[in-house]
Amino acid sequence: MRKIIATFLLLFALFQTSNTFAQDLLKSTDLSTLKVDYLSDSDIAKIKTQLQTNNVTIEQAEPMALAKGMSAAEFAKLKERLAMPVTKTELIKKDNKEDDDDDEKAAAFGKKQEKIVNTKVKDTINALIFGSELFDNPTLNFEPNLKLATPVNYVLGPGDELQVSVYGVQEFNASVPVSTEGKVTIQYVGQIPVTGMTIEAATQKIKGAIARVYSTVGSGQSQVAVSLSRIRTIRVTIIGSKQPGNYSISSLATVYNALFLGGGPGKNGSYRNIELLRDNKVYKNIDLYRFLVNGNQSDNVGLKDNDVIRIPAYNQRVTLEGQVKRPGIFEMKMGETFSDLLSFASGFNEFAYTASVNVLQKTSKEFKVKDINAAEYTSYKPLSGDVFRVSKILNRFENRIKIDGAVFRPDTYSFYEGMRISDLIAKADGLKEDAYSNRARIIRLKSDLTTEIVNVDLAKALGGDLEADIALHKEDIVTVYSILDFVEEYKITIDGEIKKPGIYEYHENLTLNDLLVQAGGLTGSASKRVEVARMIKSEEIDDANPNKAQLFNLEITATNNEQLKNFELQPFDVVNIRKMAVYEKPEMVTISGAVNYAGKYVLATKKDKVYDIVQRAGGLTAVANIEGVKIKRPIQAKQIEDLENVNLNLGKKDSIQNKLTKKLKEDLKFATIPVDWKSIVKNPKNNTNVTLFPGDEIEVTAFNEGVKVTGNVLLTSEIPYEKGKGFGYYIGSVGGVDNKGWKKKAYIIYPNGKAAVAQSFLFIRSYPKVTPGSQIIVPEKPEVKKMSTGEFVSIAGVLASLAGIVIALIR
Repeated sequence: MRKIIATFLLLFALFQTSNTFAQDLLKSTDLSTLKVDYLSDSDIAKIKTQLQTNNVTIEQAEPMALAKGMSAAEFAKLKERLAMPVTKTELIKKDNKEDDDDDEKAAAFGKKQEKIVNTKVKDTINALIFGSELFDNPTLNFEPNLKLATPVNYVLGPGDELQVSVYGVQEFNASVPVSTEGKVTIQYVGQIPVTGMTIEAATQKIKGAIARVYSTVGSGQSQVAVSLSRIRTIRVTIIGSKQPGNYSISSLATVYNALFLGGGPGKNGSYRNIELLRDNKVYKNIDLYRFLVNGNQSDNVGLKDNDVIRIPAYNQRVTLEGQVKRPGIFEMKMGETFSDLLSFASGFNEFAYTASVNVLQKTSKEFKVKDINAAEYTSYKPLSGDVFRVSKILNRFENRIKIDGAVFRPDTYSFYEGMRISDLIAKADGLKEDAYSNRARIIRLKSDLTTEIVNVDLAKALGGDLEADIALHKEDIVTVYSILDFVEEYKITIDGEIKKPGIYEYHENLTLNDLLVQAGGLTGSASKRVEVARMIKSEEIDDANPNKAQLFNLEITATNNEQLKNFELQPFDVVNIRKMAVYEKPEMVTISGAVNYAGKYVLATKKDKVYDIVQRAGGLTAVANIEGVKIKRPIQAKQIEDLENVNLNLGKKDSIQNKLTKKLKEDLKFATIPVDWKSIVKNPKNNTNVTLFPGDEIEVTAFNEGVKVTGNVLLTSEIPYEKGKGFGYYIGSVGGVDNKGWKKKAYIIYPNGKAAVAQSFLFIRSYPKVTPGSQIIVPEKPEVKKMSTGEFVSIAGVLASLAGIVIALIR
C-alpha cells in the first residue's frame, strides 16, 4: 500500500507546472524520490527553461540536487536528458502555442498584460493635416514595454498581481493578486492593503508583515523580493477622436498610446489643445506639435483609471503650399508668427523664393491677397483660413556667360561688370591651335529678350586693341570658330575584291598602296587590274568633253598588295579592284538514298547532270525504286525577293501573296524536281536529266509496295499495292472520307515528287493511276458560309423590285 501511495505521489509531482517542478529541483528539501525515467520530453523542456530563466547551469545545480537527496545516477540521467535536442513533437506544440509562448516570455521579465488591439482606419480625408500620419502608422503605437523594470512610482490597484518570494534559510514563493478591496492575501501572513500605494511603498509594507511571521526575515537570514507579475487594465474615455469611446488599456499606458488607439483627433479636432481630465479637472494640456517638431515627450504622461482625454475643435488652421519641405495644413496658436509656421514645415526647400511669400486671406465678404516680405516673417501672425504660397525662384541667372568652340576649356563662367572678350578667353585657358582668329561671334540677349549677333576680331582683341576687345554682357554666348570647320571632309571609296570595302577618310599624300593596306588587303580572287575613277573639276563647262570622270587603269602585284609605281590618290577617288577572269571555288551536291556510294560530290563541270552524279555514286542499288528519283533544290533568297516584288493586284488586304511568301520562307525550304529515271537511262539527253546547281540533293527512295492514304479520311493508313486497283479501292480500304473530306479534289504524289489530281469531263470523273510507293491525299472542303434568313429576304426583295421595274418598262 505504501508503494502504491508513493508511486501516486511521484506521478502527481511529475504533472505539476514547470515552475513547481523547477522549485522541486532547485529549492526542494527532498529529491530522493525523483525518477528521471518517468519524466516526459515536455517535463525535461520545462526544467531546461526554468534553469535558463534562473541563469543556473546544470553543473551549478548538481551539488544542490545531490545535497537534497538525489542520487548521482539519477542526476547523470537527468543531465543526459537535458543535453538531448528538442523533439519534433515539442516543436509542433510550440508552433501551436505561440500566444502562450509570448506570455511565458513576458513572464520571464516579471510582468504579463492582456493584449489590446484596435483596428486602424486610414485617414484619407485629413491626409494633408500636419500630424495625421502619426496615427495611421501601425509601427508607432506607443505601447508600454513590459520587459522594462516597473517604475518605482507605479500605483497599485485591483487587478494587479504581485510575485512575493522569500529565499534564504526559509523559502516561500507565491503569486498574489490585488483583490477588488485593494488587498493581497499571503499564506500565514494574512491580508495586506496595498491599493493606492506605489510599488516601492507596498514592497516595504509586505516585507514588514512577512517579518512578523518569518523570524529569519527580521534577522536577515532570509530575504523578501516583491515584483509586479501581472498588470491591471484601466479604462479611459476619449472624446473628439476619430474613434471616440471607452478603452481598456494597460495601467502603464500613456496619453499618446490612448490617442493612437482612438485614431487621433477627428476631422475638426485640435492637435495642440488636447486636455487630460482627472477627477473632473484639467490635469494636463497636451500639444502634439512639441513631439512632432522637436521630439519632446513631456506631454506623454501616464494614465490612471477613469481618466478622460478630451479633444476640442481647433481654433485656427492655415495652409502652407509650394516650395517648403513639408507642405500641409497646420494648426496655429494665438501669438504664433509665420516663422513658427515655417519651423513646423521644416523651412523652405532648395528652390524656394524666400524674399517674400504670397498669402490668400478671407474677409467677411471675399478673398484678398497680401504679400509678406522677409522682414515681416517674425511679426506677421497668420489668421484662420490663410493660404500661404511659396513660389519658385526664377529660372534664369544673374551672372552667367558662356564660351564654346576652339578654346581649351569651353564652359559656362561667372560674369562680372567690366569683363571683356580677352578676360573670358583667359578664363577658358586660351585659344586652341586651330582657332580662327579673324572672327568670333557673340550671341547677345537684348533688353526685350530678342537676340543679336556681335562679331569680334580676335587677333586685334588679344593684341591689345581696346576697340576690338569689346565689353561683354551677362548671358552672352561667345563662339570661337575652328579653321577645321571650314575644311571640307574628303572621302575615298574602295570596292571590289578587297577584304574591307567601304568609304575611308582622305589624307594628304594618300597613295593607293596606303589605301589597300588600310582596307585589309586584297582577297584571293583579286586580279592585277585596278581602276581608279577621279572627278573632273573645271571652272568652265566643256561641252566637247562628254566624260563625267577621269579613269586610270593600273596594275598591282596581287601577292603583296603593292603597286609597281606609287599612285597618289585625290579626294573622292573611287577605286575598284577587279576579279580574276577565272576564279570559282569547287561547289558540291548531295546524293542520298538507294545508291551505292551516297554522300557529297563536287560539280566537276558547269554542266554536270543527274545521270553523271548517279554514275559517280556507283548507280542505283537493287532495292532502289526507279520511279522514286527526285531532286530537292534549296529555295534561294532571291526567289523570295522576286516574289515579294511582284504585284498580284489582289488589294492591300488580300493575304494570298503574304501566305505564299511565308510558306516559302518557313515551310518549304526545298523545291522538288521529279526525275524520270527510266527515260534518262534510255536517253541521257532526256529533258528530266537536268543540270545540277550547287546545294542540290538527289534523293533515291527505296522500293515500297505500299500506298499511303492520308488527309481527311477515316483512317490514315498504308495499304499494300495491288496491280489494277484505282483510287476508289484505296480510299475505301481506309474507311472512305470523313465529313470534311473533299474526294473530288483528291490528288496523288508519286515517289519521284510528281503530283496528279482527279479530273472530270462531261460529268465523268477520272482519277490518276496509282503506283507502288505513292501517296494519296484527300484535302479538306473549304468552309462555305450559309446565307442567313435576313440575307435571303433582302435578296428576294431586291429581285422583286427589279421585276417590278422590268414590267413597268415593258408596259
